[in-house]
Amino acid sequence: MTISRNQSTPKAAPKRMTLEEYLNYDDGTDTRYELRDGLLVDMGAESDINVVIGSLLFSIFLQWVPYYCVRRGTEIAVSGSAANTRYPDLVVVTEAGAAALAGQQRSLITFEMPAPALVVEVVSNSDTNQRSRDRDYIDKRREYAKREIPEYWIVDPVAAVVLVLKLVNQDYQEQRFRGDERLVSPAFPELTLSAKQVLEAGP
Repeated sequence: MTISRNQSTPKAAPKRMTLEEYLNYDDGTDTRYELRDGLLVDMGAESDINVVIGSLLFSIFLQWVPYYCVRRGTEIAVSGSAANTRYPDLVVVTEAGAAALAGQQRSLITFEMPAPALVVEVVSNSDTNQRSRDRDYIDKRREYAKREIPEYWIVDPVAAVVLVLKLVNQDYQEQRFRGDERLVSPAFPELTLSAKQVLEAGP
């Protein structure tokens, strides 16, 4: 008697992209992707709080820098075992950075371009998954320090805190701000914004 056995064909491993391939990638949709270890990751839709806080800070920073240096939708290439990019909620680039991005098919700050002056990440108020939160607090902190980004903000409405991280000797020193405490920003010393104003942005 012959015993038949189900033989399943092993699934092919997903193809990993290089940064160059990602720069030229277009699937014909408006889907937001990050590249993590060479694999496309769908970022999903932004939560409303991310949009509102990003819009508030965008309007505030315009007091001191040109509109083309304050960006939403600009990605950053970061180090990893394979090609990696991050999609911050807000990026402030230098004049040289803006010039390097001008005319590019994809608004992505590559390793050859000047590092941003400041990056802001908003922890979504629905983002209770610890691994996901760790990306903002641990992974991106390490990646942005390695990219020598001078200032990194973590805006966390869940924990009701704004972290301002300043790069010192290739590592970030952090200050935490809550409630009516005024944010202290090396990039924007004239800033008169409180943590509460940022965390409770909106109508």
